Amino acid sequence: MLLASAVVVWEWLNEHGRWRPYSPAVSHHIEAVVRAGPRAGGSVVLGQVDSRLAPYIIDLQSMNQFRQDTGTLRPVRRKYYDPTSAPGKGVVWEWENDNGSWTPYDMEVGITIQHAYEKQHPWIDLTSIGFSYVIDFSTMGQINRQTQRQRRVRRRLDLIYPMVTGTLPKAQSWPASPGPAAAPPAAPCSCPQCVLVMSVKAAVAIGSAGPLQPPAARKNMPESGVVKVPPPAGPGAKPLDSTGTIRGPVKTVPSQVIRRQASSTPAGANAGSPTSPPAANGKTGRVALATLNRTNLQRLAIAQSRVLIASGVPTVPVKNLSGSSPVNPALAGITGILMSAAGLPVCLTRPPKLVLHPPPVSKSEIKSIPGVSNTSRKTTKKQAKKGKTPEEVLKKYLQKVRHPPDEDCTICMERLTAPSGYKGPQPTVKPDLVGKLSRCGHIYHIYCLVAMYNNGNKDGSLQCPTCKTIYGVKTGTQPPGKMEYHLIPHSLPGHPDCKTIRIIYSIPPGIQGPEHPNPGKSFSARGFPRHCYLPDSEKGRKVLKLLLVAWDRRLIFAIGTSSTTGESDTVIWNEVHHKTEFGSNLTGHGYPDANYLDNVLAELAAQGISEDSAAQEKD
Repeated sequence: MLLASAVVVWEWLNEHGRWRPYSPAVSHHIEAVVRAGPRAGGSVVLGQVDSRLAPYIIDLQSMNQFRQDTGTLRPVRRKYYDPTSAPGKGVVWEWENDNGSWTPYDMEVGITIQHAYEKQHPWIDLTSIGFSYVIDFSTMGQINRQTQRQRRVRRRLDLIYPMVTGTLPKAQSWPASPGPAAAPPAAPCSCPQCVLVMSVKAAVAIGSAGPLQPPAARKNMPESGVVKVPPPAGPGAKPLDSTGTIRGPVKTVPSQVIRRQASSTPAGANAGSPTSPPAANGKTGRVALATLNRTNLQRLAIAQSRVLIASGVPTVPVKNLSGSSPVNPALAGITGILMSAAGLPVCLTRPPKLVLHPPPVSKSEIKSIPGVSNTSRKTTKKQAKKGKTPEEVLKKYLQKVRHPPDEDCTICMERLTAPSGYKGPQPTVKPDLVGKLSRCGHIYHIYCLVAMYNNGNKDGSLQCPTCKTIYGVKTGTQPPGKMEYHLIPHSLPGHPDCKTIRIIYSIPPGIQGPEHPNPGKSFSARGFPRHCYLPDSEKGRKVLKLLLVAWDRRLIFAIGTSSTTGESDTVIWNEVHHKTEFGSNLTGHGYPDANYLDNVLAELAAQGISEDSAAQEKD
């Protein structure tokens, strides 16, 4: 126990091992259930506060988030933060993702950004907490230190997260407090999900006291909203656990399951009733259920679901149930909630199958791509031709400004009328000289532009830090490797009328060169060869030709820190997205995706690669 005050943030663990915060409104809702104690039932229906979270239920006993339509379980936690930090002030920091929507940062990252913002720092480097990004508060941008790509960030005000004071319980404990002894029970929620979950919780609590009563003993009992499940029919049927729950792993319900229509009358089943003597041992029901075979367990699952539907309890639809099972999706959803409420692992639906690669293709079926020469291309460490000095390179792109405007240089954040504020290695130009980029017209200290060029790839090109206009031919730091491309006789989802272009990238591990983050240090190359796919359409071939230009300019890959694994000094994608799933789109890297080809053309244009570039390369 800890005597203090704190702000409470509820968080869930994603597939990358990062704890992601629920919104303040959702955290308030969860916290209210926690503070209500056992009388609230121990389950939180997130759809009550946020309709986008309708499929999700949190089971506070096991501290897991359960998704009803897929059976997915994810850990959750109750995390305490300083009440003077961002969540205690209702401040949320977000970054703009590729589809234009806003994503909140992890809570610890948001707190770090807010702390720097409050200290009026011009920027904050997130490297110290494991992220290769710089947040520039003057432009409200997030800059990737490896690729220099910039995204917008924003700071917005939301509800303040719930506060606790006094004695703080452990982060994962539940219930937080039993509540006042004389406090009347809260009025139960009447939404379909809560009716179902609370019914099951009551059945679990009452059923542990004794075995299930026979139907004859329950006919005249008053209704109490608690649903009991009849025993399965058939020779050799065992007594059932009175909780009406399944104590074994059930993955999918086979087509051979018995379609017997179960009938039942909801009954109170009072443990003290003469017709329901208490068991000598509270574990009797569980021991009996443990002796059931797989078939009887499956019958029990179906019986539970049908009884609840017959009793008028509304059902929750299931979207992702596939296959030839006779089980109605609503039945599977109900059974999933039953198992979740009892703290059991759930896998009632068959998730869509990940299809990374096409069916096997023989060598004779692999064809070259019309209009594209060769079927492979290699890269070396050769860089683009460089100017003699940075000053000579920049001279081609700049016009001197004799009377600079009274505004900030967005590189050093000093006024253009004052000398540059850059404090690194000293360029040979005077710090008070000002220049304007010839195409976009943005104005900077020449001193700052020279410093920026020296810190980059030094390939003879320059990119405006404000509008990203590229001057010259931009090249990257991709390590040596091979790119293969050809046609295969299969169609991608969403492109049934054409074949598929398969691209195979192969890059071996090696030693970093002078243009890489850590010269002389070895780098790894995970996941190669990497297979990628494009439709063999007019636009698909256009994308391929531009990808070939990007490959030649060493812009497809870079060496840096993996955003997926956190490994440093490894080969990573360099801001040009590829589709690596052939027959599915479970990870977002597959088909169908109606906007993908247009999006990747825009990403290539941001790297200075367009149809004009392809024509220049051919010349």
